[in-house]
Amino acid sequence: MKFPNQIFHFWLLAAPATIHGFQIHDASATRGCGWRQIVTPTAPGTQITNAIRTRSSSSSSSSYGDDKTSSFLRSSTIEDQDATDEKAKVVTTNYIKKERETIAKKKDFYRGAGVFKKVKAEVSRDMREQFDSELMNQMKEDPNYRLEKDGVEFYLAKDHGFCWGVERSINLAYSAVETFPDAKLHITNELIHNPMVNKKLHTKNVNFIEKDEDNNKDFTQINEGDVVMLPAFGATLDEMKELDAKNVKVVDTTCPWVAKVWNTVHTHQVRGLTSVIHGKYAHEETMATKSMCETYVCVKDVEEAQFLSDFMINAKEGDGKAEEFMAKFSKASSSHFDPHKHLQKIGLANQTTMYKKETRAIGQLLQKTMMKKFGPDLINEHYYEFDTICDATQVRQDAVDELCNMHLDPEQPDLDFILVVGGFDSSNTCHLLEIPHMRGVPSFHINMADCIRAENTIQHREVDGQIVESHFPFLTDSMLWSTDEDGNKSKKTLRVGVTSGASTPDKEVQDALGIVMMLNKLLCQEDA
Repeated sequence: MKFPNQIFHFWLLAAPATIHGFQIHDASATRGCGWRQIVTPTAPGTQITNAIRTRSSSSSSSSYGDDKTSSFLRSSTIEDQDATDEKAKVVTTNYIKKERETIAKKKDFYRGAGVFKKVKAEVSRDMREQFDSELMNQMKEDPNYRLEKDGVEFYLAKDHGFCWGVERSINLAYSAVETFPDAKLHITNELIHNPMVNKKLHTKNVNFIEKDEDNNKDFTQINEGDVVMLPAFGATLDEMKELDAKNVKVVDTTCPWVAKVWNTVHTHQVRGLTSVIHGKYAHEETMATKSMCETYVCVKDVEEAQFLSDFMINAKEGDGKAEEFMAKFSKASSSHFDPHKHLQKIGLANQTTMYKKETRAIGQLLQKTMMKKFGPDLINEHYYEFDTICDATQVRQDAVDELCNMHLDPEQPDLDFILVVGGFDSSNTCHLLEIPHMRGVPSFHINMADCIRAENTIQHREVDGQIVESHFPFLTDSMLWSTDEDGNKSKKTLRVGVTSGASTPDKEVQDALGIVMMLNKLLCQEDA
């Protein structure tokens, strides 16, 4: 049966808005709940109000095997749901997830909290000695995350630095070194995007597998019985298969948040959807996620998502738009991709470190597109969304946004600049730089303390990815001195906002701040 005035349900992660005559209201102020209320016109003078809850980004999900994330969305009617479930029972598919799980269940595949228990505590102590920072701890003890020292006021973002997933990956990698002291150890990529951490692994005689420009890796140097570590952002399914065939021990340090995305694209395959991945198609994490998809296309930003939307709405068979589409996305889509065929039913996933607000904007755009193309009553058949933005990514972006707000608060001093510390190839760190850039707050992204030099220059990465080798002057006169009406100079307090990426140790930040203090003191002595 069909209800007279059918109620439809769909996912919406964007801000309250009106879409094609349907008013969407925020039905919960609780962070992370993701409630959205949908008011559906049914007849003149009447309306039906429904609230559905999206799965929170903090929902529990294990690295592998937890299929909670692959449950079907509620259908428009009970009959529709029953029919969908029955169809799923009849059709048997060789799901990609099953191949991954088969490899991961083997005895020489090490993953999760239960492995390496004998050395875990000792490794944790070693990590604290290497990566903790007394200066950063002093700032964290202050209720405002503020510290004044040697003529510099530092304002620390309240969420910054190592996330749980990164600490877990490092602990697993270090534990593997201690557990297999006589084995030849390899890692298929950088463990995380931080030069300090990867240098530590080099000193532990871990061999980093070489790769070419297309990210093809040379596994010929790996032999039976070796130990191979998979990095925090995962490995492709083909790499996992090749390592499995070599009879090696595999230590999987993949972040559970990345594996959560893999479970989401598995859901897309179950539902017969194309995975639209918000991410950089050549990024290691996205390459791993692509390998877990049956059909996919990657979009790096809202502009590329708009290109998809325009195609879905306007393209016709034989009009040449498909060729234009494939010319643009040939490297960012599955080999068998047909835009006319594979953009009829889509699901959204993302690289976990992308800019949160952009992912939400892309989701809203795709929802509107599908509603326009197929009508709101069929949205569940053509669109699926699940929030896979990493919590650590989200809170660090919010914390930088809060630092930028100091410019708008008359009761707080302006910052001279925000220092962003983290790997130049770290996606989550690069997105931290974008926030002050968009807010008009001066900022510098460095990947290590040595980027700040005694001659008052700084090597830093700009938003467009360009590396400025030597920016001069780093600390300007206007940052250091104020001048009265008579031309007399007096020393100003240098005010610096501080944040760091999820793969950046506090010790690296401390070293950078130490150089800022030393340089500030040196320049003031020269001009005194």
